[in-house]
Amino acid sequence: MKTILLIDSTLRDGNHAIRHQLNKDQIVKYAAAADQAGIPILIVGHGNGLGASSLQIGESLLSDKDMINFAKGQLKKTKLGVYCIPGFATVKRDIGPAIDLGVDVFCVGCHCTEADTTQSHIGYIRKRDKIVYSCLMMVHMIPQELLLQECLKAQSYGSSGVILMDSAGTLLPSDVKERVEFLVGKLDIPVGFHAHNNLGMAAANSVAAWEAGAGILDACSRGFGAGSGNAQLEVLVAILSRMGVETGVDLYKMLDASDLLEHEIAATLPVTTSTGIVSGMAGVFSGFIKHVERISTQYGVDVRDVLFELGKRKVVAGQEDLIVQTTIDLADKLRRSE
Repeated sequence: MKTILLIDSTLRDGNHAIRHQLNKDQIVKYAAAADQAGIPILIVGHGNGLGASSLQIGESLLSDKDMINFAKGQLKKTKLGVYCIPGFATVKRDIGPAIDLGVDVFCVGCHCTEADTTQSHIGYIRKRDKIVYSCLMMVHMIPQELLLQECLKAQSYGSSGVILMDSAGTLLPSDVKERVEFLVGKLDIPVGFHAHNNLGMAAANSVAAWEAGAGILDACSRGFGAGSGNAQLEVLVAILSRMGVETGVDLYKMLDASDLLEHEIAATLPVTTSTGIVSGMAGVFSGFIKHVERISTQYGVDVRDVLFELGKRKVVAGQEDLIVQTTIDLADKLRRSE
């Protein structure tokens, strides 16, 4: 039987959906349920990873250390993972202490053209004998030939695999199939895929990635994630089971975990909203949506106009300050036209 590695990012990407306010009780309950379901890897932390809590990005309710400890205490079989982006996370302040606390897996993220920024982080993690995956964000922004060069860099640094992140939820299944097939044939490490649901394609895109040769899928219970959410993990477990793919996850217990997430953890769940659709069309990072909605209201500008303008300016994760400037520019233009 064919197999695939599933990564559960509910307690990381889902933190975006509630402005990084996951609390101890929520983390403890979901981590225990995920472990019982047999989830291979559970990622926990601030939506932007280790060291990212800030006024600009969003302050976490809990420290990185506390979130790691609360989740780790519940895991017997499941490996604990964290996300980290160079620039937010440093080796000395964040990654070393995370390893000391018992983190098993690191997903090191960067913009899709900036794999070279991850070399020292990946090297250190491998030196400490931990698993590390490279996560290339906003992969819709570059052609597959350039994407290959970035993946080859990650491979040369020692990554255990490279995960393509459709951070804006803008890709269609044909786009995913083309990219994954192209990379699988040219890399010596597994290719993975992380979907967002802005255009309602998250599950279909994840299946397309698997059919094209992906060995890793990253998803969230009930799609609990930034913007319009992610691929629903429990749905993928069911679909893959029907396709004869072994995930190692107990379907009933995964359904129990997702029910727990909906009824006891997430007050509201992501849906494909009008704003989310425009974000997907514009190719704008899903984690921007709440910021854009708030700032556009503050300046009296149509949120859709702001998103399309951010897309034109190719603003990416980490450039949250440009949301304000872009909105001000549009407000000034609107006043001049009146």
